[in-house]
Amino acid sequence: MDWVILVVSGAMEAVWAQALDRSEGFSQPVPTVIFLIAVAASMFGLSHAVRTIPLGTAYAVWVAIGAALTVAWSVLTGAEPFSWAKLLLITGLIACVIGLKLVGEAY
Repeated sequence: MDWVILVVSGAMEAVWAQALDRSEGFSQPVPTVIFLIAVAASMFGLSHAVRTIPLGTAYAVWVAIGAALTVAWSVLTGAEPFSWAKLLLITGLIACVIGLKLVGEAY
């Protein structure tokens, strides 16, 4: 269950990053409220997950999910241009995080 919470928390990181962008320096009330709710949910989930998942692994998974989803959403919405290099690097990031999880289980 903690892994599910961690993945959802990583997804919430992407939500708060997008809301932060749209808040225009916290001058727009709706994106600012979405940011505050999403960042609180994301941090709460991460703090819950690290009770049973090693901090280094949990943080890497959380960041990788947030980064990958943030970039994917930005490309899909046209806010950022697509590039094969970007896809390759995000794929590499995800592969490294999967590797961390597998190495952690090998001990």
